[in-house]
Amino acid sequence: MELNFKQFGQGDPLIILHGLFGMLDNWQTIAKKLAEDHTVFILDQRNHGRSPHDPEFDYKIMAEDLQCFMEQQWIYNAHIIGHSMGGKTAMQFALDYPEMVDKLVVVDIAPKKYAGGHQLIFEALLSLDLDAIENRKDAESKIMEKIPQFSVRQFLLKNLSRKKEGGYAWKMNLEAIHNNYQNILGNISGEGVDIPSLFIRGGKSDYIQDDDFPKIQEFFPNSEFQTIEESGHWVHAQKPMELLESIRNFIR
Repeated sequence: MELNFKQFGQGDPLIILHGLFGMLDNWQTIAKKLAEDHTVFILDQRNHGRSPHDPEFDYKIMAEDLQCFMEQQWIYNAHIIGHSMGGKTAMQFALDYPEMVDKLVVVDIAPKKYAGGHQLIFEALLSLDLDAIENRKDAESKIMEKIPQFSVRQFLLKNLSRKKEGGYAWKMNLEAIHNNYQNILGNISGEGVDIPSLFIRGGKSDYIQDDDFPKIQEFFPNSEFQTIEESGHWVHAQKPMELLESIRNFIR
């Protein structure tokens, strides 16, 4: 699978992986900053953004996608950064291909199974008649009842793409994401690896709890932890400069 990507800067390679329902553009601002010292690649993971759609969708497969991407770009090893779903992909990749990872940065996700919490989002998006909406504002009004948070609606509606023949389509493969949602909530697997790893959590997020630290260190014994206060799950959007400083300090 040939993943869609953008590339910035020059230097040692660094790859960034977005989260569920996201796309590479979510990380473009931070990527350009990191490109002052590195060749930075931001990727659309399968079934997201402009990357190919496929019914198979789990972390082993997405780790294989990343390994193929690096081989296609003649990248032998790189720093890997992943947020949320992308963080689990990054962790699985580090477990499966440790020789290809210099340093690992995982943003606000732990290597465990989560209970979920996106059901209303799926209901709203799957019920949207894309051929009937006239514009993005119309789409937003139709999902507002199930998704009251303005920032979440704006984030999700970045996935809308206007078709040449009229109407709209999802850039993401919403059906495959929905069908494989339990895989995305699930755990990663493998033996522990001694890769320098940084786990960053938002101070207002509950995705990484203190009692997750022992499990993280089972997989990544050479890991350290940081909390960015006054940030929720979307650390890269809510506290980008603080996140950037943490990443730079760790990689240096």
